[in-house]
Amino acid sequence: MTSSPLEPQLAARLKRDPQGLVPAVVQDATSRAVLMLGWMDDEALHRTLETGRSTFWSRSRQEYWVKGETSGHTQTVREVRLDCDGDTLLLLVDQVGPACHTGATTCFDDDRLR
Repeated sequence: MTSSPLEPQLAARLKRDPQGLVPAVVQDATSRAVLMLGWMDDEALHRTLETGRSTFWSRSRQEYWVKGETSGHTQTVREVRLDCDGDTLLLLVDQVGPACHTGATTCFDDDRLR
C-alpha cells in the first residue's frame, strides 16, 4: 500500500472501494439540500481538508478536479464528516451557483422515482 497524505488515524478509518475511492455526499450547509455525489481518494480528501475547496477524483477522466474550477460554481467546505462505518464522507459546503453540471441546483432535482 502506498503512503497516504492523510493523518494515519484518519487514513486507517477509511474503507475504500477496490479503486481506493470513498463516496462523498455533498450537502448545502445552510439549506441542507443534498447537492451531489463525488468520489475521493486519500489525496482528494487531503486536498479538500487543506484548501477548504471540494476536490474529487474523476473516474471518467482519471484526474483530480476542484468543484467550480472551470464553471465558477464553487463549493467552500465548512465541515467534513465520516460516517460510522468509515465508508462514506459527508461534506457540508457553501455552494455558489448550481451544483450540477446540467445547471440544476442539485444533481437530484430532476428524477424523482417516488
